Amino acid sequence: QVSPELRTPRLPVWLCSLSGRHSVLFGTDSRLLSDWKSERIFHLYFHSGQQEQTRTAHLTIDTHSHHWEEAQREGLCGPGRRRPALEMAIRTKWAGATVSWNGTDPFF
Repeated sequence: QVSPELRTPRLPVWLCSLSGRHSVLFGTDSRLLSDWKSERIFHLYFHSGQQEQTRTAHLTIDTHSHHWEEAQREGLCGPGRRRPALEMAIRTKWAGATVSWNGTDPFF
């Protein structure tokens, strides 16, 4: 029998397969599971379990700004500009959200 916590998690957790590697993306705010208003600006954490990643990445997600505004502000515009696979995965749930890596180098 499956535990109720596995069927209805207390915290948001996503298992990811990015570029053929398995990883976990999770949040520590349980309101993300039930209150859409808390999806304005929130924090997620990413851990790949790979040797190259020495610490869990802390990400700030802003669902009300636009990724092209972030690119203009940081001088990242231009054709062929690659976005990390993790950002693209996050945008499948929160379309157009900006992702701040908070000082961590983005994983490609």
